Amino acid sequence: MKIDIAQLRKEYTAHTLDQSDVDSDPLVQFKQWMVEAVDSEVPEPNAMVLATLNQYSRPSARVVLLKDIEEGGFVFYTNYNSEKGQELAAHPFAALNFNWLELQRQVRIEGRVEKVSEEMSKAYFQSRPRGSQIGAWASPQSTIIEDRSILEENVKRLEEKYQGQEVLPIPPHWGGYSLKPDLIEFWQGRPSRLHDRIRYRLDEKGKWLIERLAP
Repeated sequence: MKIDIAQLRKEYTAHTLDQSDVDSDPLVQFKQWMVEAVDSEVPEPNAMVLATLNQYSRPSARVVLLKDIEEGGFVFYTNYNSEKGQELAAHPFAALNFNWLELQRQVRIEGRVEKVSEEMSKAYFQSRPRGSQIGAWASPQSTIIEDRSILEENVKRLEEKYQGQEVLPIPPHWGGYSLKPDLIEFWQGRPSRLHDRIRYRLDEKGKWLIERLAP
C-alpha cells in the first residue's frame, strides 16, 4: 500500500503556552514538563536526541537517555571512546531534543558539554543492573565488529571474570556528561501550525531572557 506522506497531518489542540505561563527558570519549567510527561505515561519520557558535530563539521544525531539534571546541567552517560564521545572531546558543544508526541510538545536545548566527576559516574554505573554493567565492559562502542558473536564472547568472558559479583568496577572509558544550557526552547503544538514557542536565552550577564518566537 502506497502512503502519501505529504498528506500525513494532525491538528494540535491539547495545550497552550504563553510567557505568563512559564517559570522564570527554564530548568524548573523543564522539570514541570517532565513530570507531566511521566504522569501522562509518555513512553520513555527521558529519551532525547543528542546532536554533536563530527570532524568533517557534519552534524551527527542519536537517541540517548537523560539520567539526571544536576547543578544546572542535563546529564547522560556513555562510552567515552564512542563516536559521540570522540566528537564531544573535539567539539564540546551539543544540542538536545525531547519530543513528547502524546502531549504535542517538544523541548530544544543547546549548550556546552563537560564530563561529570569520576565519583558521580561511578555511583551511577554501579547503580545499574548487573547486565548493563557487563554490557558497558563488553561493547567496544561504535567500532566495526564482524558479527554479534564477538559481543557474546566478551559477555561470557566477563561473566566468568566477575562471577558472584553484583557490583563491577567502572570501565575507565565510561562515564557521564553534563550539558550546561545557554538556550532552551519550549514548543507547544497549536492548530493550523501556529504553534507556541517560548525560548529562554542566557544574556552576557548570565541572566535568562524569555522570548516568544514565531512558529
